[in-house]
Amino acid sequence: METLAFIPSPSAGEIHLGPLPLRGYALCIILGVFVAVWLGGRRWVARGGRPGTVADIAVWAVPFGLIGGRLYHVITDYQLYFGDGRNWVDAFRIWDGGLGIWGAIALGAVGAWIGCRRRGIPLPAYADAVAPGIVLAQALGRWGNWFNQELYGKATDLPWALKIDQDHRPVDTPDLATYHPTFLYESLWCVGVALLVIWADRRFKLGHGRAFALYVAGYTVGRFWTEYLRVDDAHHVLGMRLNNWTAIVVFAAAVAYIVISAKRRPGREEVVEPGAAEERAAEEAKSSDGDGDGDGAKDEPEAKSEPDAKSEPEAEKADAGDGGDKAKDGSTS
Repeated sequence: METLAFIPSPSAGEIHLGPLPLRGYALCIILGVFVAVWLGGRRWVARGGRPGTVADIAVWAVPFGLIGGRLYHVITDYQLYFGDGRNWVDAFRIWDGGLGIWGAIALGAVGAWIGCRRRGIPLPAYADAVAPGIVLAQALGRWGNWFNQELYGKATDLPWALKIDQDHRPVDTPDLATYHPTFLYESLWCVGVALLVIWADRRFKLGHGRAFALYVAGYTVGRFWTEYLRVDDAHHVLGMRLNNWTAIVVFAAAVAYIVISAKRRPGREEVVEPGAAEERAAEEAKSSDGDGDGDGAKDEPEAKSEPDAKSEPEAEKADAGDGGDKAKDGSTS
């Protein structure tokens, strides 16, 4: 199979920042977390929440998500770490790749729930705010598979095929060098899902977790077909990869949630963070009062006109009593 053009793979899975080596996989995860927190924070404030709340809750959600993603991967691909010729310590080498998104979202939601509960915030509202950021984080995270030359698709000679070094090729096709770049397919799909959620949220004012459910439903559709293309080892159930079955179940649950939630709790939450609206109103009032005092002090010297200034000597010559009062009244008219 001859390929006229292809996407090259990195010669190494790490980037050197001076003397410090940084794993490409870890870099993609870190960038993804940054984007998710940044975009989620902007959306949260736009919904009426406090700045910094998303980052505070992410302190709980991110570690839980990383642990959940790793647990899902190790449990579903246990043969890679346990058994003859395997070293169970490798299960902790997260920098070599291996995070299951299903476990990351599930356990990350537990962490987010803990953070939301501590601040008196409804979890569905928080989930709606961070949903586009999460899927963009997934788009960036998939590039970690490119650095590690893993989770690619079937062999192909398409112009956008991904070239894989011989050490990373499947054992049954050692002479085939180019494969479907499923990491790129899923990354682009995730960007599209993020844009879809942002548009739908603005258009239909999604609330009570429905923006998050839309993200989940949209992502699982793309994950199903990219998973179908992959050739890495995986458990099969009824002739289909386990992750394909997971995508089907999760998609059905997300759609059911959207339908049921829309009937039971239509519209969007009016208050997403207790006290945030009052604090913002107080700050705006304080700022407005400060501007008013400054303007008044500025205008005070201009209140006295030239005729008034001329009348001051005359007022001093006037007799005390009613005559003085009349002079004073004339100076302010």
